Amino acid sequence: MKLTTKGRYAVTAMLDLCLHGQDGPVSLSDISQRQGISLSYLEQLFAKLRKRALVKSVRGPGGGYRLGRSEADIFIAQVVDAVNESIDSTRCLQKGNCQDGETCLTHYLWTDLSRQIHQFLSSISLYDLMKNRDVQVIAERQNSKLKHSKVKYVRSHAILEWQDLSLLIDAEVS
Repeated sequence: MKLTTKGRYAVTAMLDLCLHGQDGPVSLSDISQRQGISLSYLEQLFAKLRKRALVKSVRGPGGGYRLGRSEADIFIAQVVDAVNESIDSTRCLQKGNCQDGETCLTHYLWTDLSRQIHQFLSSISLYDLMKNRDVQVIAERQNSKLKHSKVKYVRSHAILEWQDLSLLIDAEVS
């Protein structure tokens, strides 16, 4: 079984939303910056998550996304399923035609493994992940990096505005 970036990114983004959405909607650009996931890819994922009612969008200033229901009621398997990610360990995608159109010798082993993985992911909620101390430490680190980069942007933007203003004043004085 190989979980692609689609499934990994969806789970990562949902956990980020869970961790940072306590004070209101979370923008996709903030998730993008914290997690290193492209904004356009997040938009595609969140469209699918919204269709499954796992998230709600909030429009307007200060808008973004909120969880569609309690973090204790959103399970990792639901997130993975919502973005059409397959948790299938078989080569034949459970069609039973893995070897010359027939079921291969180990087909049922891989089918059982797929079932076990899905069952495992169905037992873990966003809340369970959010409580994990390691997850909290990583989230704090990412948050401080994002705040630091925003302060640098504001400072550089303010300096540019000040330079523009001084150029304007110089032009009017001349």
